[in-house]
Amino acid sequence: MRFKEIVGHQSIKEQLVNTVKNNRVSHAQLFLGPEGSGSLALAVAYAQYINCENRLENDSCGQCPSCRKYDKLIHPDLHFSYPFFAKGAEDVATNYIESWRQAFLSNPYLGLDHWRQQLEAGNKQANINIAEAHDIIKKLSLKAFEAEYKVLIMWLPEYLDIQGNALLKLIEEPPAKTLFLLVAENQDKIINTIISRTQLTKINKLHHDEMKSYLVEEKNLDPAKANEIAFIADGNIQQALDLLHQHGENETFALLVQWLRFIVTDNGLELIGLCEDKLSKLGRENQKSFLLYAINMMRQIILMQQGLKELVFLQQEELAFVEKFSGLFQFEQLQHAVELLEKAHYGIERNGNPKILFLDLSLQLVLLFKYQTFPKGAQYI
Repeated sequence: MRFKEIVGHQSIKEQLVNTVKNNRVSHAQLFLGPEGSGSLALAVAYAQYINCENRLENDSCGQCPSCRKYDKLIHPDLHFSYPFFAKGAEDVATNYIESWRQAFLSNPYLGLDHWRQQLEAGNKQANINIAEAHDIIKKLSLKAFEAEYKVLIMWLPEYLDIQGNALLKLIEEPPAKTLFLLVAENQDKIINTIISRTQLTKINKLHHDEMKSYLVEEKNLDPAKANEIAFIADGNIQQALDLLHQHGENETFALLVQWLRFIVTDNGLELIGLCEDKLSKLGRENQKSFLLYAINMMRQIILMQQGLKELVFLQQEELAFVEKFSGLFQFEQLQHAVELLEKAHYGIERNGNPKILFLDLSLQLVLLFKYQTFPKGAQYI
């Protein structure tokens, strides 16, 4: 994986390259970014650049023996740790390395749900267990085979839990030329004793235009379709790739407008019918996509209402809808609508009954939008 193959994050790439040029490579680093932002790909590209035998000015060469092995994730001094779904107490990440290589090489922006599907793990609990922690200590106690640095890339250290304490001494005082790269999505779920021993690199979600360009140039989508998917995915390439497989012709906007029209006019019978006949039968992934689309649309409406039209990147019918809707309701109502939509999205993710969830959401939105003003202290839950 080379830096040039990763979407966006130019300033982060330059920062990482400069740490190598200036001989300021920290032995323990935390790459913190949301799912689908490319934080894992950046960690792999950084490790490849560090161990490249013929570094270019701003990237690894891609041709030397080290780079060729990194490209296939088979370098003997490159180690991975990640959550897995243990079949026994002695299971370690290496048992799943072939599946891991296949998953990453096919999609460097993978999320946990995508990884779960690769292993056909169903609803099993992901974990990085104590056996894995001990295996890491064992692997990193050995001398490097070929490269200057031994590298361990740990994806989602949030799943270490208390097992991470076994690694503290190794992270704080590693063997010479040993590099820990932790790639996380949620800092609050990482044990503090690990955070305090790492250097933080914060990675933001991808910008809408970067996502759109990626979809047009790499996935050969027409600009209108790429704009729609980039809007729904909101900086998450994993989500965008999922949407590519789910979307036929775009009916999301039309369905959203119809749904909101029934809500705003308090058309109960039509609303019940829409929830039962359409929304509840979309399928879980399409339901999640619909709610993400609605959430992002509400946020665009809020931006428009607050006079930030330059930040609204919608076009044609969607833009006209946002302009009209932004004048109908107050900021507090729109903000609360986003919260209700996010709560429903969480419920769908947790396999809640879609018919009940969508009908409940719809009725709460009816109550919310029936008020032309938002009474102080009013509750719509």
